[in-house]
Amino acid sequence: MLAGVLLLALPFCSAKSASSFAGSTLVASYPPPGATNTAIDSYFPDASQVGYAGPTPTGAEPEAIATAIPFSKVESAFPLSRPNSANGADITFNVMRRWGNLSPMYSVESFGLPDASPVIPEGCGLNAVHLLMRHGARYPTSDSGPSKFAAAIHSAASKNGFNVTGDLKFLATWTYKLGAEILTPFGREALFSNGVAFRYRYGELLNAFTELPVFRTTSEDRMVDSALNFAAGFFEVRTYQTDYHQEIIIEADNFNNTLAPYNVCPNSNTEDIGYFGSTQASNWANVYLQDARMRLQSMIQGFNFTVSDLVDMQQMCAYETVALGYSKFCDLFTEEEWEGFEYYVDLDFWYSDGPGNPTAAAQGLGYVQELVARLTQTPITMWNSSTNSTLDSSNITFPLDQPIYVDATHDSVIASIITALNFTSLAATGPLPTDHIPPNRSYIASQIAPFASQLVAQVLSCPALEEPTHIRFILNDGVVPLTGIHGCTEDSNGLCALPSFISGMHERIGQINFAYDCFANYTMPNPDNIVDGRYPS
Repeated sequence: MLAGVLLLALPFCSAKSASSFAGSTLVASYPPPGATNTAIDSYFPDASQVGYAGPTPTGAEPEAIATAIPFSKVESAFPLSRPNSANGADITFNVMRRWGNLSPMYSVESFGLPDASPVIPEGCGLNAVHLLMRHGARYPTSDSGPSKFAAAIHSAASKNGFNVTGDLKFLATWTYKLGAEILTPFGREALFSNGVAFRYRYGELLNAFTELPVFRTTSEDRMVDSALNFAAGFFEVRTYQTDYHQEIIIEADNFNNTLAPYNVCPNSNTEDIGYFGSTQASNWANVYLQDARMRLQSMIQGFNFTVSDLVDMQQMCAYETVALGYSKFCDLFTEEEWEGFEYYVDLDFWYSDGPGNPTAAAQGLGYVQELVARLTQTPITMWNSSTNSTLDSSNITFPLDQPIYVDATHDSVIASIITALNFTSLAATGPLPTDHIPPNRSYIASQIAPFASQLVAQVLSCPALEEPTHIRFILNDGVVPLTGIHGCTEDSNGLCALPSFISGMHERIGQINFAYDCFANYTMPNPDNIVDGRYPS
């Protein structure tokens, strides 16, 4: 069991004049170095040592998913300040929903099934639930665009001639306060809250366990932190470490891990294939940010904005908000430019991790194989993907009879798994153009893989139907149609007969060529010919 916090002590940087510290890095560490004093720990016994807890009876496990959604369908953004756009006259316009994978999770109204609800359909009962979740809000990754932008601004401010006016005047005294990689306080809170909500929805299934649950995550700090915060909310903060087993799978190059499959799929890490989405998104940035570039350039002397700088500034808005609670970068851009940024992220995901990339389905294949193994309670015997033959062949580390499964992963992996599952409704409007935003597009990254995203598979018993056992998928509270899976028919509640779903998944698994898509020597095919995440036949 892992329970700990990694603290990185960094120097405290200050500045003496407005121009000298614009963009400089300002960080501090807590607890202060040398603050730990184990000699006085005996003065602060924990609750089990103090005793006198009073009565502690508990009630029955909740199962709110059978009758009602236990929280309102709004952004879970408290205590962040909701940002405004530059022309923020429309109070219904929510900038936070335009950040793509950097958006806090919000409830999706519909993926094409307007009458469907996460609530269990009438006449059905809940047998099991499979949760695939993304980590919470984090700081930017190492060497990210925002940190490079801060360094460039600081360099310009250190030279003669740097001057800012108007909406950019704050840059003269702005400092870069973001860490890297790990969860922000808001990110920790979101996963804890998701754990609480998941207990309200599905807690009754705990009564069906005969052994402690095994939940899985990867070894990255933000992944472990997310898993532990979720578990603390789902179980109980003082006892959760003894209420379940936390499996931590190594996330590193050449380690098989279905929750981080890119480490064993070389083509997914190449510039021209795996990161093709960045190229497509950059092409679009040159379209939607031209007006912003001219407008903002007129407010600064001594620094020439590139389009890439403006993308970094839009990302800075999102990262500062989820890390610091607010950001002055947000109101530099108009609603139209925020819609452009949202589409920028959509392009990146579609062509790097989604239906438009030839490695996407291959990366999601391993988790689909694990899902089928769990649904059929049949051990995996073929190791032709990112599945881990050491962990997945053991009933201890990969049990097949749990009524609740919880796996923590990354945004790009959720996008790839959804592609492997062949949720064709999300790809219904086809390849995304790079010169305009298509109307009524079906693929929106903020609905698929925001911070703290949740993909839930409900296994249901519906005695009145011809086939008594069904499955359906809920993505961030929106029920997903399963008509892209062979054998799954149209259903207003998104239901598919479990035998049909399993048969369709076996067929889909057979269609995905992991060895070729991940390892073969090929160039990126015509993006107009890829809509299901595989190299075209």
